[in-house]
Amino acid sequence: MSSTQRYTKVAIILHWLIAFAIIAMFALGWYMGELPKDGPKQTAFDLFDLGLYTWQMDEPSSARTLYFNLHKSLGFSLLWLILFRVYWRISHTPPALLASYSALERKVATGAHHLLYLLMVAMPVSGVLMTLYSKFGLKWFGLEVFAGLDNADLRDVFKESHELFANILLAVFIVHVLGAIKHRFIDKDETLSRMSLK
Repeated sequence: MSSTQRYTKVAIILHWLIAFAIIAMFALGWYMGELPKDGPKQTAFDLFDLGLYTWQMDEPSSARTLYFNLHKSLGFSLLWLILFRVYWRISHTPPALLASYSALERKVATGAHHLLYLLMVAMPVSGVLMTLYSKFGLKWFGLEVFAGLDNADLRDVFKESHELFANILLAVFIVHVLGAIKHRFIDKDETLSRMSLK
């Protein structure tokens, strides 16, 4: 396959890195959402109760606080990675869709990709804004980025937006994966191989 028919190595690495990061963020979101708000405070946590790493805190906090701060820190990092991916996509023309695609497949593929990019930006931005208008602000792995403005009404607006964007992103993500599986095992075309480093 010629280089003009493949994505650049940077685009491929960003694609898979961000995809797995988003999956991890969904998993973390569900995990931390189940934690009690009034859990005991401590300074050492067995991360995800796996026995692999103990997270040390400077001052006592609940598990919920730890994982929410971790989610915010990772989400803030992911936002910058996504913005770089958007820049890379704009500055590097992606390969054309395969000639074997039907007109409907072309429309669905184009629409899904545009929606994925929009949601990939909107979800972390809404999360950052929710954090901005909370009481706590954002500490990026312990370093203060900004203080919270403590506006409950705006915080709730962005909280609902964040959850809505997450649900839509999950649905579009599933469609995207199912499409890739279809091209790999039913159509048996080169769609998936163009996003492979091999």
